[in-house]
Amino acid sequence: MRKLVLFMHTTLDGFVAGPNGEMDWINIDGEIFDYAGYRTTVADTGLYGRVTYDLMEAYWPTAGDDPNASKHDIEHSEWYNRVEKVIVSKTMLGKDSDKRTIISDKIFEQVTALKQHDGGEIVIFGSPGLAHTLMQYNLIDDYWLFVNPVLLGKGIALFKDLEERISLKLVESKTFASGVVCLHYEKQ
Repeated sequence: MRKLVLFMHTTLDGFVAGPNGEMDWINIDGEIFDYAGYRTTVADTGLYGRVTYDLMEAYWPTAGDDPNASKHDIEHSEWYNRVEKVIVSKTMLGKDSDKRTIISDKIFEQVTALKQHDGGEIVIFGSPGLAHTLMQYNLIDDYWLFVNPVLLGKGIALFKDLEERISLKLVESKTFASGVVCLHYEKQ
């Protein structure tokens, strides 16, 4: 069975965005990109909520073509253009295309089926609403949490409304020069 892996930046007080969706507090640099880059090489599917997909689709298909593109932009753009993209959305109905599938209902059943297909890992970058839904269904296998050294006090919480306990095992932690700490947990 394929792993479903969540990559999420969070604040020390557990928010993934400010009250209005602000993410200007996220500290990301070449060191973090290089560390996280390996995970994308073992993934062949990106799973997104519609809002995050729209943001990704507006940037990544051509990001690597810019003459001043960074190493990360080139590599991630190539990955993004190569992999299958699955979008959970009730508003993108009937818009499947090559390398893009829309899930609009029966999320548990369809994501479970996706995990049972042959292939590499399935990664979720951000998409807090989708992450909340997948946590409710206990479908996330690995959590890669990039804890940023900032307190927001309010915003969109990383974990909310869980109906059941999810036991996790710390696999690895990594501290970056920026003060960001990556905590990698596996579901037990």
